[in-house]
Order: sequence, then structure tokens, then C-alpha cells
Amino acid sequence: MLRELNRTRVSSVKDLHAATGLPKATIVRLLKTLCEAQYVTNDRRQGGYQVTSNVKALSCGYHGDPLVVEAARPWAIEFTRQHRWPIAMATFERDAVFVRLSTIPDSPMSPFHGTINLRLDLLTRALGRAYLAFCSDRERSLLLDVLGVSDSEARQAVLTMLARIRKAGFALRDPTVEPRSSNTIAMPIMRGNDVLATIGMTYYNSAYPLSQAVSSFVPLLRTLSERISESASALEADDPAVEPTSKFRPAERR
Repeated sequence: MLRELNRTRVSSVKDLHAATGLPKATIVRLLKTLCEAQYVTNDRRQGGYQVTSNVKALSCGYHGDPLVVEAARPWAIEFTRQHRWPIAMATFERDAVFVRLSTIPDSPMSPFHGTINLRLDLLTRALGRAYLAFCSDRERSLLLDVLGVSDSEARQAVLTMLARIRKAGFALRDPTVEPRSSNTIAMPIMRGNDVLATIGMTYYNSAYPLSQAVSSFVPLLRTLSERISESASALEADDPAVEPTSKFRPAERR
């Protein structure tokens, strides 16, 4: 009803019946409800119903995907089309990262059915570890407090692990996390010293020894991360979107 009311300046019950196919009695009840909620008004001088400015509030809680997700989508899809393995992008929220982009629909070999909006732990999941390892020292310290890592010995163990990740340039999933049949290689998408998001590729352990997976795909994921960062900057500057090109050649073909 709101969609149809939004299409024209003024709509009558007859107009809405023709557009929606709903019974006129139903339309009248819905209009009464919308009028009481002050999303619609009955302007008798105009001869029908029209939306009020209150409908703007219906979208104020939605801010769209972060710009980096828009920038990443064509690059991630292109990567999966070339290499078949699914790519996931996650953004940080409160005390975890959440998957905001996935190329599972474009992958014939995904270990998962779907991951959009999946919450991933910062300490055990590759996409979470990549964020925690590459965020600022101050933010990392605050997050460890939030996560309850207060014991000095446990905290030092986590900091040592994160230091190894920063040195290597990528993170892996905790091997005790299910499903153990697969693994994820993840790294940050940076803008200066800030982590915009994290991106990772998931593959079956049976497909590659870890050393081969790392040598074959870490350089490709690093290039992917850089391209996404460049595209995000271009979008932010209102430049023409950067189109994906064939820049992802595996170090060793399967």
C-alpha cells in the first residue's frame, strides 16, 4: 500500500484497488490504520490519500552497506569466478565482525550454504583475527578488555598470536573451530592505519596442504585487498568506479 501511495501524488480507493488487486474493504482498513499512524492523510480537497512526511522516518534506521562493501563486490565476484573458492567480507560491530558480503552464490565449491550477517568471533575466526591484529594498539587493548581477556598470561598469549598474524600479513581460523574440514585465509582492507573491513577466502583442507594454500592465495588476497581499498577511495571521492580486471593469477594452478 505504501509503495503504491508513493507512486502518485494522490490516490483514491479505486486507484489503489486497480493497482494492488486488494479488496476495497481491505484497502479502506489499511488506509485507516496508516492514517492513524500518521503515515497517510486523507486530503478531501485533493480527492484522495497521500503519504505524509512521516514516511521518511521509515528508512532513517537504514544506512546501506558500508562503502567498502560496494567497492568490494565486483572484485570479490571476479576473484571467485577465476578461482572458484568463496570470498567473504566482514565489518566490525561492537565486539565481533559480521559477514556483509559473500560470493557463495558464485562458488561451486563453498563449504557453507550461506554466511551473510553471520557473527564471527574476534579471537577464533580468521576474519575476526585479521581485524583484531591490524586495528590500532589502543582499540586492540579495549577490545581484549571487552572480550574478557584479563588474565595476564592469557592476554600475553593472545597478543603473541596477533603479533604473528601482523608479521605474516594474514590470519587463519582456529583449527579447533568447526567445520574442521575447511580453513579460511583472511587479511584486512586498510585505509591508512584504519581497518575498513576484513576479507577472506575459504577452502577445503583436502584441496591443498596449508603451505600451498598460503603460497598460492595470500598474494592474490593481498592484491584483492589493495584493489578494494583503491576502489573504496575512488567511490568516496566520487570518482568513477574502478572496474575489476583480470589481475588474479594464482601462483600455482590447481
